[in-house]
Amino acid sequence: MRFALCHELFADPIAADTFQLIRDIGYTGVELAPFTLLPGHEPFDIRDVPPETLGQVRRRAEDAGLEVIGMHWLLAKTAGLYLTSPDPEVQRETTAYFAALINCCAELGGTIMVLGSPQQRNLLPGVTYDEAEAHAAAVLTAVMPRCERLGVTIALEPLAPSEGDFLNSAESGIRLARRIDSPNCKLHLDVKAMSSEGTPIPEIISASQDWMVHFHANDSNLLGPGMGEIEFPPIMQKLKEIQYDGWVSVEVFIYEPSPEAIARTSFQNLQAWA
Repeated sequence: MRFALCHELFADPIAADTFQLIRDIGYTGVELAPFTLLPGHEPFDIRDVPPETLGQVRRRAEDAGLEVIGMHWLLAKTAGLYLTSPDPEVQRETTAYFAALINCCAELGGTIMVLGSPQQRNLLPGVTYDEAEAHAAAVLTAVMPRCERLGVTIALEPLAPSEGDFLNSAESGIRLARRIDSPNCKLHLDVKAMSSEGTPIPEIISASQDWMVHFHANDSNLLGPGMGEIEFPPIMQKLKEIQYDGWVSVEVFIYEPSPEAIARTSFQNLQAWA
């Protein structure tokens, strides 16, 4: 297993010093939130990021000894985009935006795009779950050829019901991935989200192992692994049992006592359980 950090918890996420600190702590990968590439721009549009910025960020990471593994929060802070919308124009715009994201991910050297963004996929009024799933499948199927050509995988992220009402279980993520039917559309698992399912997390991992390509380590209290009530050793043991060789990326939502302290404690815990 390889350990990465979702870097948006730092005040200046794309600064060279930030990448160096992440590497000094021990991480070998970094996962980027697109909106950090153009601070202060909201609504955010990945197409507004200058190509030279992408090159600079990639070089800073590489100079620090980090691999840019990909991106998450794909649709966060955008406007007019929606994964499950029945509106043909919104579908076209969202498809075009995913195409731009895929290009950006490849330019950064990344291979994984974690698709969470619940506020841009929740069920709209009058849209059934099955209809929403069909709309999502249409948008994502349209960009699979680009993913396959550039070596980028979209990893569907189930989230807890407290965050949204579309894709609330690993099983639903697998169902959508089957519908898209591409080797470049797989499943992402997140510990915080899995803790809401009612099934023991190691069992979810076992049942999902043929589809899982990426993993987020965090706790239901929104802090890092080992900083809450979730028992992590059985989770890490299960990842070893299924011979998971992908990234385990730390994603947190509360930055206390400090970003650096969270990053250090999370890495130390993961390393002890690996």
